[in-house]
Amino acid sequence: MSRVGVYPGSFNPPTTAHLAVTVAAKQQRGLDKVVWSVSRLPLAKEHVSRPPFAERFQVLEEAAAPFPWLSVAVTDARLLAEIASGFDVLIMGADKWAQINELGWYESAAARDAALTELPELAIAPRPPLTVPEAHRLDLDKAHQATSSSAARAGATDLMLPAARDYAARTGSWL
Repeated sequence: MSRVGVYPGSFNPPTTAHLAVTVAAKQQRGLDKVVWSVSRLPLAKEHVSRPPFAERFQVLEEAAAPFPWLSVAVTDARLLAEIASGFDVLIMGADKWAQINELGWYESAAARDAALTELPELAIAPRPPLTVPEAHRLDLDKAHQATSSSAARAGATDLMLPAARDYAARTGSWL
């Protein structure tokens, strides 16, 4: 039976770390396929309007194209438990892990705990100084642990995947 992982994100822009996390999850969790899942209106990122969603999605498809085991999907789901439903592994960074454990996103601690128990197997990329439960931790090169889309948007275009770097050069987006 095929094992499939999902890596939700805004990928704004997709970075070398996104790909490194994806590859690490595939290898370390025995995945046959990985899906980069992009929510039309992600939680806590409702303000993202540039570049337009359709163009960001196209860049993601171009970035995924060289990898036959990697695909991109759009979802209207916003909660990770909803996005991860039906997948074998949920892939995320330590920053997202910290966020989904914050009580502010839930009506109560019981609601948070219930949502967390709905999650499939986890593959969490470390990002110091945040902590990751050892059972869910991905082994990831330290060079990728500090990489962020924010740094790429701030001008570190070498952190962008080639499709994103090309798009940024053509359009000025992410710069």
